[in-house]
Amino acid sequence: MSETRGPDPVSILLVEDDATIRRAVQLALERYGYRVAVAGDGLDGLEAFRAGGHDLLILDVMLPQLDGIGLCHRIREESLVPVLMMSARGDALDVVAGLEAGADDYVVKPVDTAVLVARIRTLLRRATFVPTRSPAEAGAAAPPDGPPPAVLTFGDLTVDTLGMAVHRAGRPVPLTPTELRLLLEFAGSPGAVLDRRRLLRDVWDYGWEGDTRVVDLCVLRLRKKIGAERIETVRGFGYKLVRG
Repeated sequence: MSETRGPDPVSILLVEDDATIRRAVQLALERYGYRVAVAGDGLDGLEAFRAGGHDLLILDVMLPQLDGIGLCHRIREESLVPVLMMSARGDALDVVAGLEAGADDYVVKPVDTAVLVARIRTLLRRATFVPTRSPAEAGAAAPPDGPPPAVLTFGDLTVDTLGMAVHRAGRPVPLTPTELRLLLEFAGSPGAVLDRRRLLRDVWDYGWEGDTRVVDLCVLRLRKKIGAERIETVRGFGYKLVRG
């Protein structure tokens, strides 16, 4: 009688130059059932990434050969895989640079294992997100003879809420899972102002006070891809998706 093979464990690539921290994080994540590959510098990390098979990347900011910011830039040229940055200081410039490079979130070292695992789980959920109730159902008016549309149109931008595809002027727009989840939040309430705390809760799944810079930087990246005029800043409140 053959055994039923369970799903493969989630594969994480950890790029960290401090051998003690690298080993401690690896062992901690393996205790949670993750399969963890490691690299000690940016160039080895890039090679390991290109070897493929990783579901999520954890990159330290300060790396020899190629720093974490440069590594994240190189990865984003090739892949939309979830990226979590680690910063030793939580320095504002490190955080902003990492998020501008395309990282989805960041943690400050030393990081509590429970917090790290929570961030990882959130990023993985976002990467495999399938809406049970589409933004079309939540925010779009239903035509008199049928259900709400699955494809929403905002000027030259179309959002397929079921196929999870975005097009601008007929061309596909490659979005990271976080960028796509953020756009779906806006598409679910077109014209409504969404404040940063709500977006932190609903997109980043923060059950505690989080850093709103992750929202601002992700909005900035999203604007570059779908058009700066498509998302309007409402000073003192948040952001809204322009309907027309």
